Amino acid sequence: MGRAFEYRKARMFKRWDHMAKTFTRIGKDITLAVKNGGSDPQLNSRLRVLMQNARAANMPKDTIDRAIKRATAKDQDDYKEMVYEGYGPHGVAILVESTTDNPTRTVANVRSYFNKLGGSLGTMGMLDFIFDRKCIFKLANTGQDIEEMELELIDFGAEEVFLDEEKNQINIYGEFTSFGVLQAELEEKGYEIVEADFERIPNDTKVLSEEEVAEVEKLIERIEEDDDVQRVYHNMG
Repeated sequence: MGRAFEYRKARMFKRWDHMAKTFTRIGKDITLAVKNGGSDPQLNSRLRVLMQNARAANMPKDTIDRAIKRATAKDQDDYKEMVYEGYGPHGVAILVESTTDNPTRTVANVRSYFNKLGGSLGTMGMLDFIFDRKCIFKLANTGQDIEEMELELIDFGAEEVFLDEEKNQINIYGEFTSFGVLQAELEEKGYEIVEADFERIPNDTKVLSEEEVAEVEKLIERIEEDDDVQRVYHNMG
């Protein structure tokens, strides 16, 4: 078939792997949301926004429905949200968020990735001074006045409102604790929420050479392959 075909096939499988990982992550988020707030999206604001996230990721409706049904099943595993923090090669801070039914297994796996690829796992809270936890909402751009929107939302916890020209979406960042209040206000005003989530944003970054970046990325990719891992954050510049 030739090298070009092999290259396209490799990219295709990588895209499928990424899609499967995204569906798994959102599915676990939905399961937790249902367990904490019930299966009715009209009464569960967190579930409502996660279903929007799922649609934005092109997650099939039957996959979403299965995630909701799993959460209400009596034999459903009891998931726990765990955070692991450490340093990778060249002093890069790495924070790992996981959702797991076996924290002992997950921490052992994560520790082994750090140890084998030039890093070390630390203690919870050790990276609090590096990462700020924020909520983010992405809205459909229908020609809203950005400055006016920012003034309207600042009292509800919004810190930054700007237009993502590449995706033609309006991004709103706010304090982690403002998620529910901001979501309620955006829905009240009739804005179309395309996606909403939480992010950890580094307030201090490290600039590395290409070779050093490759070393850190090897560790990050290995961590992200773990089925229990939901998100990985770092402070590479």
